[in-house]
Amino acid sequence: MDEMDLAAPFARMLAASCPPATVRAIERGADYAGVWAEIDASGFLDALVPESAGGAGLSLSEVAPLVQAAARQALPLPVGDTIVARWLFATCGKTAPRAPIRAASSRAALGAGTTIEAADLGLFESEGALFLTPLDAKTDRAASSLVGPAPAGGLRPLVALMRAAAIAGAAGALLEATVRYANERVQFGRPIGKQQAIQQQLALMAEHCVAARVATEIGFASPLPPTIEAVATAKAMTSAAAPLIAATAHAVHGAIGISEECDIQLLTRRLHYWRGSEGSESYWDERLGQARLADTAPSVHWLSGAVGR
Repeated sequence: MDEMDLAAPFARMLAASCPPATVRAIERGADYAGVWAEIDASGFLDALVPESAGGAGLSLSEVAPLVQAAARQALPLPVGDTIVARWLFATCGKTAPRAPIRAASSRAALGAGTTIEAADLGLFESEGALFLTPLDAKTDRAASSLVGPAPAGGLRPLVALMRAAAIAGAAGALLEATVRYANERVQFGRPIGKQQAIQQQLALMAEHCVAARVATEIGFASPLPPTIEAVATAKAMTSAAAPLIAATAHAVHGAIGISEECDIQLLTRRLHYWRGSEGSESYWDERLGQARLADTAPSVHWLSGAVGR
């Protein structure tokens, strides 16, 4: 079974259990326990957990399609973060809670984007250690419990990699929706997708989507924990592509695209959030430049090594 075959049943389950109406309801504060229970029972959240600890023992590259599938559905629950959190708990010799876990590089960052992904718990890094905290208005630093040491390189690269995969997944779904709309929307007796100007916009949008997907594949080809170069490549490219993809989708859809009933805004809002989450393209461009300047090997050495692993 290849990676896409693995993700296909997961994607079908998400489409059935969390359609756009449910996404909107959860964003407004509706209970998500039933949806999460179904996702948890599927076993996909233990994808990175070693088999010796009861998980599937998959590689990062095998997990990427799962994160992308959740993003394509605009799932308002932290699938990628929870997969990472459960692996981190396992590396610390502990069993992770079954609740949804949102991960961030700092305690302060956990409070951002709560309407994008709902969660019961937050995992964050402080002074080289991982802490778990309940996510509610009354929570403070004293309520956090120690999980164990942070992974090599810290928590941020892992979370940033999940954001890169999410951008690539949502971008693909957005491209499909935009092409479909262009072929269905008739103006002056013909679909707007027949207009050369629209075709050019869609072609450029497709280029950005492919760049985001390829960059994500490079990032997820890294071993665990991921290298800074691999993460920086994935996050910088996907973050840079995110606003361009979102802008094109809205340009083609016109005013309907920002309306409540149009589903593309579920995806474009997430693209903008994920773009800045755990570092935008400028942050990761700088990290990549620093890593390259510090590396005396040939300029393609780390990239060919990452892809070859």
